[in-house]
Amino acid sequence: MESSGRSRSDVELDLQRSVQAVLRELSAQAPALQSNQGMWRWSLHKKVERDPGKSPALVRILLRELEKAEREDTRHVIIPLLHTLMYVLTKATGIPEELHQRTYAFCTRLLTLPAPYCMVALDCAIRLKTETAVPGTLYQRLVIAEQNLANELYPYRERVFLFVDPELVSPSVCSALLLELQAAQEQQTPEACMRHVVSHALQAALGEACHAGALQKRLQASPRRTLERYFHAVVTAVEQMASEPSPSREGHLERLEEIYCSLVGPAVAARGRVGGDSLQDRPPSIPLPSPYITFHLWTDEEQLWKELVLFLRPRSQLRLSADLEALDLQGLGLDWEMARASVLSTDSGIERDLPLGADDPPGSPEMERAGLQRKGGIKKRLWPPNILMPSGWDGPPGLHRRTGQPSGDGELLPGVSRLHTARVLVLGDDRMLGRLARAYHSLRKRETQKFCLTPRLSLQLYYIPVLAPEKPMASRHSDLGELAAFLGRADPWFESIINTLCPAIHKLAKMPLSLDTSQTVDPFILDVLTYYVRMGAQPIYFQIYTVKIFFSDSSQDPVEDIFLTELKVKIQDSRFPKEGCSPRRRGVAEVPGAELLICYQKALLSHRAREVTVSLRATALVLKALPDSNTEVSGPTHWSPTAAPVTDHMCLNVSVTEVIKTSNLAGRSFSTVTNTFRTADIQIQSQDQKLLTLSLDKDSQRTFKDVVRFEVAPCPEPCSRAQKSKASWLSSHGQELERTQAKAKPLLMPINTFSGIVQ
Repeated sequence: MESSGRSRSDVELDLQRSVQAVLRELSAQAPALQSNQGMWRWSLHKKVERDPGKSPALVRILLRELEKAEREDTRHVIIPLLHTLMYVLTKATGIPEELHQRTYAFCTRLLTLPAPYCMVALDCAIRLKTETAVPGTLYQRLVIAEQNLANELYPYRERVFLFVDPELVSPSVCSALLLELQAAQEQQTPEACMRHVVSHALQAALGEACHAGALQKRLQASPRRTLERYFHAVVTAVEQMASEPSPSREGHLERLEEIYCSLVGPAVAARGRVGGDSLQDRPPSIPLPSPYITFHLWTDEEQLWKELVLFLRPRSQLRLSADLEALDLQGLGLDWEMARASVLSTDSGIERDLPLGADDPPGSPEMERAGLQRKGGIKKRLWPPNILMPSGWDGPPGLHRRTGQPSGDGELLPGVSRLHTARVLVLGDDRMLGRLARAYHSLRKRETQKFCLTPRLSLQLYYIPVLAPEKPMASRHSDLGELAAFLGRADPWFESIINTLCPAIHKLAKMPLSLDTSQTVDPFILDVLTYYVRMGAQPIYFQIYTVKIFFSDSSQDPVEDIFLTELKVKIQDSRFPKEGCSPRRRGVAEVPGAELLICYQKALLSHRAREVTVSLRATALVLKALPDSNTEVSGPTHWSPTAAPVTDHMCLNVSVTEVIKTSNLAGRSFSTVTNTFRTADIQIQSQDQKLLTLSLDKDSQRTFKDVVRFEVAPCPEPCSRAQKSKASWLSSHGQELERTQAKAKPLLMPINTFSGIVQ
């Protein structure tokens, strides 16, 4: 007994040290730990994954630290500890009901705190209430959705789309990530996932009365048809009990005991009730499979929409995307042109040629659209007069936002309103996010024409910065990693888990490649990706800006584009030709820069419109949509560029390098000074025939030359033709619209983090 108590205290002491290491990293009190940033959370979860018996001790330690943080009002550690605790509770079995009740009570107390603490606590409380009533529900639903296991009572599906642009991320990084995904998916067959679900549900419900070793052996020996029968029986028992308003634990245990006895036999079941497993016979823990992740090479902005359509109506059951064939895993002769050609669409462009999914019922919009054919002439499409965008696209940000009905008469399960969830995870720098913003805008614009994805799909966006390894960290944050640096300042857990992942990815890419996917690989990067897409449920919304560009050639039509992080203006050396212009006299020094006429609406906290027009000479101009590191990050849903927490006031930070002329005895000289101001929209025009060059989101592919004028404003939410016609009909009949209704809503792009913006 003494040795057992001593070993238990040693285990708790080891877990306590690991938790303290995580807390020190969050508090930035241990500079020596910076080399291991991001590893402490991973190693802590690995300890309980290798030895499930440590889970109750870890839950107690995390609860104790959370209650201490609540007493001492150290809020910056609450959300990271709460996410760590919920991840353990989802995977573990044998957690006493008393610990579930204490965690639930703690989450309910957090509801009095401001956002984002109350939002994270609400999500945890809802999940804990279900898990306490029916143990094993969270694990079962997570595996079913992520692995697309077919059943009737929980038909929700999830998929993670990993997008990598080969122009921004090196081929070695692409190949290394692909190999790690392949190695994990080789071991996650549907049969293995069904065995995990059955075993976890029975162990979570029966506890020590379940002979885990005999159960897993029996499941391993069961054929596919028998395994499916037990899987559906367990899912039915758990989901029916979870859907009841006041579930009965006794009745639930009786149903699962019948399934358990049928699996292992009455003799083994009786032995398990008497003594349970011995320590020597106890099997390894039940793993939580990583999500179904598909790897995609980013080729164009339409690819995102195409992949989402194929997710809803898949053409095949391939585990990996077809464009992976273009990757040379040995690093020999990687041909990116072939990679791009391999993902081109091969359909005819007619919607009826797209095969229908198995979950498309008769009479559904997909069945009706399948009857459309391409005919000659112009075909007018009748739009219902009251069709509007579903509230999920532009509703108030929140964790449990209702986003349309999946089918029929309402939600299938409380708190879940859509059948499918697409988690789009992009790797790269600010340039990749700029391209993602264009794809997101294109997708939203396409959805105003026909609702193909909106009613059935919840779209979640995630971002992992992968920056050039040869640049120092300071210059990377100021150059191509500004948005990642902002996310790290807004969410300390994002900084600790995600922003520190970039060195590990480059380290993995330097390792020798192996085509043997049966070998066990280091799961660190895949585990971090999995943890991010599972626990990162708090979005930070970023304003997308539209820019209209006018060129010196009057025959060239103006161009409209968008940007997310930055618009940079440079002065070209050449002038555009002007009739009657005399040549410049020799010996006269040319003044640097160009004369610019700047008209903007000054950003005021009072929201009153104040137009400002100024003419000045400048050598450069930068418009940034992100605040710098000296600006306080505030606001529960999206950033506010001012120190005050004004959550609905977004603006551009404009920096102008102005030329100052000075005259003295030595002659005329010039100096420069940088002026900054904030604005919601701006128009800039060159007045002395100097041409401008615009660069959007630091992307060389999105550079516009020979520009004489451009206009920048917040990108409005795309609206359907029905909405436009309705507004014009009201105005034509003399009915005045309120200013709040007449003003178009801005288009915000959400990027999921763990906490949102921590105040």
